[in-house]
Amino acid sequence: MNARRSFVKKSLAGLVAGGVISLRKDAYAGSEAGKKEDTFKLGIAGYSFVHFKLDPSLEMMKKTDVHYLCIKDFHLPYASTAEEIAAFHAKLKESDITGYAVGPIYTKTTQEIDNAFDYAKRVGVNLLVGIPNKEDLKYVEKKVIEYDIRYAIHNHGPEDKLYPSAESIYNLIKDLDPRVGICFDMGHNKRDNKDSVADLGKYAKRIFDIHLKNVTAATKEGKTCELGRGIIDIPAFVKMLRKVKYSGSCSLEYEKDMKEPLAGIAESVGYFRGVCAAT
Repeated sequence: MNARRSFVKKSLAGLVAGGVISLRKDAYAGSEAGKKEDTFKLGIAGYSFVHFKLDPSLEMMKKTDVHYLCIKDFHLPYASTAEEIAAFHAKLKESDITGYAVGPIYTKTTQEIDNAFDYAKRVGVNLLVGIPNKEDLKYVEKKVIEYDIRYAIHNHGPEDKLYPSAESIYNLIKDLDPRVGICFDMGHNKRDNKDSVADLGKYAKRIFDIHLKNVTAATKEGKTCELGRGIIDIPAFVKMLRKVKYSGSCSLEYEKDMKEPLAGIAESVGYFRGVCAAT
């Protein structure tokens, strides 16, 4: 497996160095004749583009041939009008990109939770990624039932006193409406010294979204890195995605070199597609 990783990295490095950054969809799993299509989709978490306006963000997605975006408010503000939302979706469509969810959205009050659900409804998505206070979880459940919009709570690692890991979220939501679930940040989960492959298997039924990333260490000091260069076994993770028949998005959240992310995004996207094709 190490040899395979080395091969994929070297191949991608050559592509980037040569300026050939566009990575074709037919390198993704399911492209070979007769091979079964994967149920999961590759996307990008909007936070990867925190330093970029919408147009250059979409251009990077086009160059890496990724077609699903988790929408952040710096690209589509909460106060956007119906006309502005329609124009936003039209711009995405021009680039063959679908905004499949909104968030993460932090909330401190029930009014802010109301606003978040209203925003998700106006944007026209059926998935809201959020970080609510623990005491507001029953209220989140109420809004999930009212709006019929799934709510995925994001974990943020050992610094996060609310939700450091997938396990910490699951233990709080397991008895709530099944539309209350997890946005599984596999990198932060690993930084909390958890087994992200095993946790995907354990909590799969309540995982609605995945922030795809790798990290340098299973500690608070671990940093985000290119997908094939960290300590999470990505081939094992892909096998687990298939084992549990995960059908949501795996959205790359690239938090390294964030002012110049294209090369790292391209390498990570290519590595993920290469792993999917090779396993």
